[in-house]
Amino acid sequence: MPGIEPDNRSGPRYLATLEVKAEWDEPSGTHIIAEGTTENVGPEGTLVHLPRQLPQVGSRVRLEVLGESGEKLQVIAEVLRIERHPGHPLAALQLLGETDEWRGLVWEPAAPRISAPPPPEETDGEAEAEEDDDSSLRTVDDDKL
Repeated sequence: MPGIEPDNRSGPRYLATLEVKAEWDEPSGTHIIAEGTTENVGPEGTLVHLPRQLPQVGSRVRLEVLGESGEKLQVIAEVLRIERHPGHPLAALQLLGETDEWRGLVWEPAAPRISAPPPPEETDGEAEAEEDDDSSLRTVDDDKL
């Protein structure tokens, strides 16, 4: 169908708010250092909120991410798109290397963890009440015979 573009993501994106520091050079030669946070992370990229300034689409950004366990990872990424929303500017970044480290230190730890709830614990009073209920049922049944 015309107008529909395929989604080229390499895996699911997870909501994650991690501190980042981004550095890039403007076309004028000015070196920019900006701090922000991730909005979500994927296996080969991230969407970052940089409140003060955004890099240009197509530019290269050195991104330093502080992982959930406190470790720092530095990667080089390309700016795929930007969203110039006045209250919440965003840059979509695709990694140009270090994807194995990114997956292990950033993406995999951000995955939601779903586990089955523990079974309810019985207290001594509940166990005795069940025994009493069983014996009263037998008594009623015995009376009917």
